[in-house]
Amino acid sequence: MLSTFFFILLVAIAIFAAVVAMQPGDFRISRSTVISATPGKVFPLVNDFHKWENWSPWAKLDPAVVNTFEGPASGTGAIFRWSGNNKVGQGNMTITESRPRDLVLIRLEFLKPFKAVHAAEFNFKPQGNGTSVTWSMSGKNNFIGKAMGLIMNCEKMIGGQFEQGLASMKSLAEGNT
Repeated sequence: MLSTFFFILLVAIAIFAAVVAMQPGDFRISRSTVISATPGKVFPLVNDFHKWENWSPWAKLDPAVVNTFEGPASGTGAIFRWSGNNKVGQGNMTITESRPRDLVLIRLEFLKPFKAVHAAEFNFKPQGNGTSVTWSMSGKNNFIGKAMGLIMNCEKMIGGQFEQGLASMKSLAEGNT
């Protein structure tokens, strides 16, 4: 009887592992909005980590978060480190490429609650009298990431946070805050 239970448990674990292993190894989450402001007004909100507190969806989740800045004040080489509660975790961002009014590429490294390295990208394109801003994140899914994807909809969760951040950025750039 006990051996049957362990056999069934072993088969269940094997099936679960096989399903997890078949999940996509790469991911990309992307959201866009149009802001009624020039790329020259919107771009600095992303290119300078000191300004993220005004629009980032994570900035208000932990009033006691410890933020530090290193390197140049903005642009390539600027580094932002944070350490906070379980809602914001711990990690750092480094701007790896900055093209004024066009593109900001960021190396995003999470240390807690679990380790991961991803790429974040902001694209700015003139659109009429405004700017189309696209915020994307991409990376590799390890086994844990693939398993989490079976339990929760990371695309919807992180995409929703990107939408909140872009709405705050829009309000700030358009002078509505």
